[in-house]
Amino acid sequence: MTVAPDIALVSVFAAGPGGGNPAPVVVDAAGLSSTEMRAVAAAYGHESVFVLPPDRSGCDFTFRFFVPNHEMEMCGHATLGAVWLLNRLGRLPGTDIRIATLSGVVEAHAAPAGIEISQPRGKLDPLPDEDQSTGEILAVLGIDRTALAPQPIWNASTSRVKTLIPLKSVAILDGLRPDFGRIERVCERIGSTGLYPFAVSGNGTFDARQFPKSSGYPEDAATGIAAAALAFGLLDSGQAAAGQPVRVRQGRAMGRPSEIRVRFQVDSAGTVQGCWLGGDVRFEAGEQEAGH
Repeated sequence: MTVAPDIALVSVFAAGPGGGNPAPVVVDAAGLSSTEMRAVAAAYGHESVFVLPPDRSGCDFTFRFFVPNHEMEMCGHATLGAVWLLNRLGRLPGTDIRIATLSGVVEAHAAPAGIEISQPRGKLDPLPDEDQSTGEILAVLGIDRTALAPQPIWNASTSRVKTLIPLKSVAILDGLRPDFGRIERVCERIGSTGLYPFAVSGNGTFDARQFPKSSGYPEDAATGIAAAALAFGLLDSGQAAAGQPVRVRQGRAMGRPSEIRVRFQVDSAGTVQGCWLGGDVRFEAGEQEAGH
């Protein structure tokens, strides 16, 4: 590509000044190669999303996602940020759209109250070699078994596998000092793309931190698909109910306070079929609207 792409930097799931997870968005990415997309992510150091014409019947767009190290199947906060930007630019074909991603079709709803994106029903699996895996996870986080809450550690997923690690308190969560050099090896062995320790805050609110397997940075300020996976883990353990929203706070330890809102999709029989992810989106400080 001979012309530099028009890139907007948005902050997704922001919960206060300087909060949220930054996401570079390219709304006209049809002329970019995979190498060029990855270069954008490397230059910004964040998950980046690239909007393309639909490559699947019944979809309105195709989204591709890159982190500095590789392409991803799906990224919740980048999807939300891209839909928010497309809506601001008047480029959505309606209030309900379908987006093709490598992990499947994602639905999005643009309402006056905000943008929401869909995730399928979560899947929960025990750790392989559970006792050994638990010991390795605790060692890399720098804690012992007394720090764990009584719920199980799950490999949970809606789009990508995240390892849910229940801790006894928010203070323990905030005090984590992981050995980042060992996280990729542990995640590889247990079949996870990131460690997601969390603790109960109260009133349907949970605090969490995300330590990704190999994204090119050590911690994530807000992780939509991990929050969705967590919501299903909470539903399984009785800490969440189908008719009640779940709020997940993240990013405080990084100085980027974030809040992800998860709302379960419940059918007429009362069965949970999936969930909706939502949260506040804004331009990063100093960024101008792109795409004109």
